[in-house]
Formats: sequence, structure tokens, C-alpha cells
Amino acid sequence: MARGARGEHTEQRKNGMKSLILIGGGGHCKSCIDVIETEGKYTIAGILDSIKQADDRVLGYPVLGNDSMLEELALKGHAFLITIGHIKTPAPRIALYNRIEAMGAEMPVIVSPRAHVSKHAKVGKGSIIMHFSLINAAAEIGHNCIINSRALVEHDAVIGNHCHVSTGTLINGGAKVGDFSFVGSGAVLREGITLTENSFVKANSLVK
Repeated sequence: MARGARGEHTEQRKNGMKSLILIGGGGHCKSCIDVIETEGKYTIAGILDSIKQADDRVLGYPVLGNDSMLEELALKGHAFLITIGHIKTPAPRIALYNRIEAMGAEMPVIVSPRAHVSKHAKVGKGSIIMHFSLINAAAEIGHNCIINSRALVEHDAVIGNHCHVSTGTLINGGAKVGDFSFVGSGAVLREGITLTENSFVKANSLVK
């Protein structure tokens, strides 16, 4: 398991679980908290947010400050999950991911126990698989992705890095979604199609 920046410090643990710092305290953060609590592999040590004040709380978890604390917390051995949403642009999520990556801090994969990820699928670091999603055999999910509630990523489909596959989306077999893309709620991608980088698919669209 990865350690703090440059491996210099010991991991932060509570009750035998690695501690996790969430970055972003909005609505998506609340959904992530529920998944993390349900999975039960990490304890949430606190939240960083650029708008909320220190000592505010999100579902009972303290806001510690803003992202100026990243390096300090990485040196203490905390892991990180980016809980800023991705609708208009993935740029804030990408910038944070690159910054955490440069520090050498851990960005775990979070998988709801109410989801199913095939043992033959691959999921990149920093990604979250939310409640009732299905990632089928030989599918690949990139780094820092959101696979939202009840999304289906079928066999042999590929989701690039820094993508958001929204609630109730159907990505059929062999489809490919380029890096930095957003697929809106209820959209259906036909089998075998390819979306280029930075694609934006409206909710309830049929892409064929």
C-alpha cells in the first residue's frame, strides 16, 4: 500500500483502516461519503474545500481547510479522494489529481459493495464506483473517474482517464470513451462506438 509523500512518514490509521481526506465538500462529496462508509475500508479524516469554512461539517465530517493543506496532510500519510463533481469541465479534478500524484500520495479505488466490478475488469486509481453500478468482464476504467449510481459499463468497454459516467448510463460492449469526457444521465452508447477526448454527451441521448 502506498505511503505518504516520498514514503517518509507512516500511514495514518484508525481502527485498522487507512485514513482518507476528501477534496471538495459539495453534493458529490455527500454521495461519495455514503459509498466510503458502506465500503468500510477507509475512515474519513476530514474534508478540504475552497468555499466552506474550517470547522464546517459535511454529513458530520469536519472541513479542515482548503487545498493549501494538501502537502501537509500527504506528509502525515493520509490517502486522498477527489470529491469535486464533473459536469461542465474536468479541469479542477485533473489539476488536483496531478498535484496529488506529484506528491506520491495514495489515491485509492473506492467501490461500493452494492456495485459489481468483474474480477476481469480494471479500474484506475482515484476512481469511484458508486452504488448499483456494474463494470463487466474485460472493461477498463481510467484514473480519477466517476462511475455514478446505476451506470453500466459492459464487457470490453473502455472509459478513459478523468471521465464522468453519470447515473443510469448504459455503455455497451466494446464502446470507448475518450479521456476527459462527460456522459450524461440515462445516455446510451451503442456497442463498439468511439467517443473522442473531451466529449460531452447530453442526458438521455442515444449515441449510435
